[in-house]
Amino acid sequence: MERALITGGAGFIGSHLCDRFLAEGFEVFCMDNLITGSLRNVAHLFEEERFHFIKQDVTEYLYLKGELHYILHFASPASPIDYQQLPIQTLKVGSLGTHKALGLAKEKKARFLLASTSETYGDPLVHPQPETYWGNVNPVGPRGVYDEAKRFAEAMTMAYHTYHGMDTRIVRIFNTYGPRMRINDGRVVPTLLPQALRGKDLTVFGDGSQTRSFCYVSDLVEGIWRLLFHTDYNEPVNLGNPREMSILDFAKAIVEITGSQSKITFQGLPPDDPKVRQPDITLAKKLLKWEPQVLFEEGIRKTLAYFQEATEAVREEE
Repeated sequence: MERALITGGAGFIGSHLCDRFLAEGFEVFCMDNLITGSLRNVAHLFEEERFHFIKQDVTEYLYLKGELHYILHFASPASPIDYQQLPIQTLKVGSLGTHKALGLAKEKKARFLLASTSETYGDPLVHPQPETYWGNVNPVGPRGVYDEAKRFAEAMTMAYHTYHGMDTRIVRIFNTYGPRMRINDGRVVPTLLPQALRGKDLTVFGDGSQTRSFCYVSDLVEGIWRLLFHTDYNEPVNLGNPREMSILDFAKAIVEITGSQSKITFQGLPPDDPKVRQPDITLAKKLLKWEPQVLFEEGIRKTLAYFQEATEAVREEE
């Protein structure tokens, strides 16, 4: 039985990866220090004998007894609220955490996959963004701690690949949504959906003309799976949904889908907030024979069901 370690495994995407690896017959080690992850995301797996939860900060010394075949490094705060409240932790997990995870992969001769991000492109001057674009990042701005942590992590991963000959992968993840996102996460979907469900005004920053591209989590997991197992390509690969929409149009769609009476209000645009974000997935289509399958409306309805439960839980606590 092959064994996989998923750091950040109790987070949004990490927990879905735990599900996939278990479904494929792997023994899964889920490592998370729970500063942004939640045991609720993996509680349904605790009775599975092939699942093991390890509460640990990945920036500390990593050790796992026995063979290990795959390491997927997903540990990191991932929303602007999180990495602005946890700037040092974000930089450390991208640098020290990546170093520790790569060191363990080298020791175990394990294949290593780094979860990078579209934020490596910063506020892009090229649109849509191909992997060959080097980005437009402010290293000392409020988003710099996350952007530069991931850019460093990519450089470290490539250094281990070229110097040590390690088998590595890098996935640049664009906006992803679905069940298990935190309700107070601060990103677009977990902000607007609960607001609509509770009948509150929907908060849109700036004039709402900035664009994003939203990929449903099951599509992302499939792309990650193919990158890990269906190719030996070592350089970064974009994964995301190229359907681009403005934040204002997204807010209007949420109001319509939920049937909410909420109004849309506008607040000041945060510094360095990207004006556009759309993945060029030409490489993923060619290498992985992959592109998103879940339609936006379908994905939102699936996510809506999750947030209805989460919102009700918050109401009960209040």
